[in-house]
Amino acid sequence: MDKFLNLLVAGTALGSIYALVALGFVVVFKSTGTINFAHGGFVLLGAYLTYNYSVTWDLPFIVAMLMAMATMAILAVILERLVLRKLVGQPAFTVIMVTLGLLILIQQVQQSIWSTEVLLDDPWGTDQWELGGVVITQVRFFTVLFAAIVVLGFFLFFRFSAWGVAMRAAAIDQEAALAQGISVARVFAISWAIAGVVAVVAGVMLGADSASVNSTLSFSALRAFPAMILGGLDSPLGAIVGGVVIGVTEVMTTGYIEPNAEWLGQGFHSVMPFVVMIAILVLKPTGLFGSRAVERV
Repeated sequence: MDKFLNLLVAGTALGSIYALVALGFVVVFKSTGTINFAHGGFVLLGAYLTYNYSVTWDLPFIVAMLMAMATMAILAVILERLVLRKLVGQPAFTVIMVTLGLLILIQQVQQSIWSTEVLLDDPWGTDQWELGGVVITQVRFFTVLFAAIVVLGFFLFFRFSAWGVAMRAAAIDQEAALAQGISVARVFAISWAIAGVVAVVAGVMLGADSASVNSTLSFSALRAFPAMILGGLDSPLGAIVGGVVIGVTEVMTTGYIEPNAEWLGQGFHSVMPFVVMIAILVLKPTGLFGSRAVERV
């Protein structure tokens, strides 16, 4: 039982990170209809910027993280304005390929500036607590706490702020939103800025979880893609639930399936989330919380 509970805690912490990454995907898709594969690069760059501001510039960790958020928000808006906005109305395949190209470009920029693996300054230390045989490290505690704060911020922003309401309106019907005086172009920019901010938190959490920041973070971020699909492309709640489900599935696979089924090969825990995703989509093609498209005939 202790093993199961410890794996559940670890899976929830990992799932919280995946939920943050998935939220970045969802907020852009919900507002613009674009699947932004460059988001993995945002996560990577956000982690390295935090390292640069915190370790290289010797700033307090929270200050460094806030500066990285501001930097990524500005960069995301610039990319949306200069690249993605030019593709409005173009085939979805074209936009997807452009975001993949941006991901590769960001990875190359990262390697040019920070060529080696770096150690992210750990603001939490290595202390841990034990509750009834369940070990909770500070990193996992703050991972879940940060994820909860971001999720709460999402809810408050979309529910009560004027621009949150505008983004919800634009997501439902862009033409109707324009008729009501809502700037859809500004909604697009805000959604990309939010994705950039969330990417920094996710990147820092991924770096803290592995105790290092390296170029593989962008691929680790893309492992959260099944969480977005499983939860529903346009559902923030689905991103959260999907992230936790994928994280717990991955850790439970590592703890129970891989040791007892060696014939599946090493690294099967990375495959299992996609198996779960396929099973869910077969039963519910729009994901757990995705909106079903309604067409008038």
